[in-house]
Amino acid sequence: MSVFSDEFPQEPGLFYLNHAAVAPWPKRAAEAVRQFAEQNSRLGARDYPQWLKVEQRLRERLQRLLNAPSRADIALVKNTSEALSFVAFGLDWRPGDQVVISDEEFPSNRIVWEALKPRGVEVIQVSLQGPDPEADLLAACGPRTRLLSISAVQYASGLRLDLERLGTGCLGKGVLFCVDAIQQLGALPFDVQASGCAFAMADGHKWLLGPEGLGVFYCRSDLREQLTLHEYGWHMLEHAGDYDRTDWQPARSARRFECGSPNMLGAMALEASLSLLEEVGMGKVGALLEERMQYLQEGLQRLPGANLHSPLETARRAGIITFSLAGWDNQQLFTQLRAKQVICAQRGKGVRLSPHFYTDFAVIEQTLALLGQMAHG
Repeated sequence: MSVFSDEFPQEPGLFYLNHAAVAPWPKRAAEAVRQFAEQNSRLGARDYPQWLKVEQRLRERLQRLLNAPSRADIALVKNTSEALSFVAFGLDWRPGDQVVISDEEFPSNRIVWEALKPRGVEVIQVSLQGPDPEADLLAACGPRTRLLSISAVQYASGLRLDLERLGTGCLGKGVLFCVDAIQQLGALPFDVQASGCAFAMADGHKWLLGPEGLGVFYCRSDLREQLTLHEYGWHMLEHAGDYDRTDWQPARSARRFECGSPNMLGAMALEASLSLLEEVGMGKVGALLEERMQYLQEGLQRLPGANLHSPLETARRAGIITFSLAGWDNQQLFTQLRAKQVICAQRGKGVRLSPHFYTDFAVIEQTLALLGQMAHG
C-alpha cells in the first residue's frame, strides 16, 4: 500500500492513471472544500478576511512552485486558455509578425494564435519528430518571429522539452518565450527564472491535484504593462478596496489580469493540494513519479505487441506514456480498459497512461497484468 494512501483513499479496484487529464483531489483538498461549504451555510461570509489569507497563501505557494521573483508576478486565472488569451490578445501585433509553435500542441496553445490571423499574424508549426526538436524550434524563429509558444510536455506523446535551452535561444533572438506548463507543473520541478520565459501558465486540475476552474498565470514584471487589457472590473484595480475612488488605474501587480470576484471555493481546494506537494517537495515528487514511469515503461516493453509512442529517455519524459497494442484498435483498447476501471485517455497514436507520485505500484502492476491478458488474446 502507498505511503500516501491516507491522502488518496480511492475506491478499491480503481486504477487511476489519468493525471494528465483530470486528477483526483487529495483528502485535504476535499476536507478544505467541505469545511468551506459548512462555514458558508452557517456563517455566510462573516470570516471573509480569513478567506483572503488562504488566497494569499495560495499565491505564495504558486510563487514558490514556479520560482517566480515575486508574488506580484502571479495571477489567478480561470484556466490555461484564459492566460494564453491574455498574451495573444495583449501584445501589440503588426501584420507580418510570426508565432512559432509545434505541430503537436493541445488546441489551447494553437487556436489562440491562429485566432490572430485577422491581425496579419502567421503561425509557424514545427515538427518535433527530429533528433533535436529544440534546434528545430529555434531555427524556425526568424526576423519576423515575435513569440515562441510551446508546451513544456506534449499532451499526447509526453515529450518533454529543454526549456532552459529554448529560453536561452529565444533571448538570443529577441523572441518572447511562452510556456504552457500544464503537463509539467506539479509533476516535475519548474522554474520560470531558469527557463527565461516571459509567460507561463497552467491549470490546477491536472498534476497540481486541484479543481477545474482555477489556474496560474506568470507574467514577467517588465511585460505586464505591455499587455493590453481587455477585461476590466473592481478587482483588477490598484486600489481595489476604495470603491468611491474615481481616478482608477490597473494594478501594478499581475492582479491586473483578475477583473472580478475570485474563485474562493477553488482557492480553498488548490491551496490545500499545493500544501501536499510542498510537504513532499517537488524534487521528491519528480523522483517518485520517475520511479513509477520507469516501472510502467519497462512493463509495457515486456508486453508482446506493445508499441510505445512516447520518449524512453528519462530527460525527455514527465508523467505521460502513450502506447498501442497489436491486434487492438485504440478505441477498443481504451474502452476495454475503462470497463475494467483503468482510468486513462485515448490520445495521439494510442492510449495514454499518466500516474502521479503517489500512485501505488500495485495499481501499475495490476494494469500491466490486465494488459498482458489482452495482449495474449
